[in-house]
Amino acid sequence: MLEVLAQPWPWYVAGPLIGLVVPFVYWYGGRKWGVSSSLQHLCAATLPGKIEYFQYDWRKKGAWHLAMASGMLLGGFLGGRVLSSPTDTVAISEATRADLAELGISNFTGMIPAEFMSFDALLTLPGLVLIVLGGFLVGFGARYANGCTSGHAISGLSTLQLSSLVVVIGFFIGGLVSVHFILPFIF
Repeated sequence: MLEVLAQPWPWYVAGPLIGLVVPFVYWYGGRKWGVSSSLQHLCAATLPGKIEYFQYDWRKKGAWHLAMASGMLLGGFLGGRVLSSPTDTVAISEATRADLAELGISNFTGMIPAEFMSFDALLTLPGLVLIVLGGFLVGFGARYANGCTSGHAISGLSTLQLSSLVVVIGFFIGGLVSVHFILPFIF
């Protein structure tokens, strides 16, 4: 069984499994599935009640969000540390490897190239731009779009919300612009 879990799953297995989560989440109280609101609930649970925005019953409104986010962190840890080995390589095409090699990215062991995600990379200018500025922009975008990529793409599209369709198209355009124009400029 661990052998099956340790291998990458094809899209036609993983996609329908993610799709089956949506009816379960709606069945469990009509809630939307998204991760960006988990930070709000975490702040409401841990900050003193001096900030009006965080003064609500987080146990009733957001306990399941925190449980879901905790499960995602635990699943990521298990997948990245328990079910993978340091000799695993990133499963990408040879054409993509060649394009990344032109940008100076050559280490494809682990789940993500070390040039992107490591403490050594964080202390470089490209690393700071990717992690700090990129993290800020993702957080700002999630608040501005009134939800994150998972919330809009999975929950919003499954309920046929036009605003989610517009936002998801924007996410894809932003991703394409980042990969083809911004990432080569940074590296």
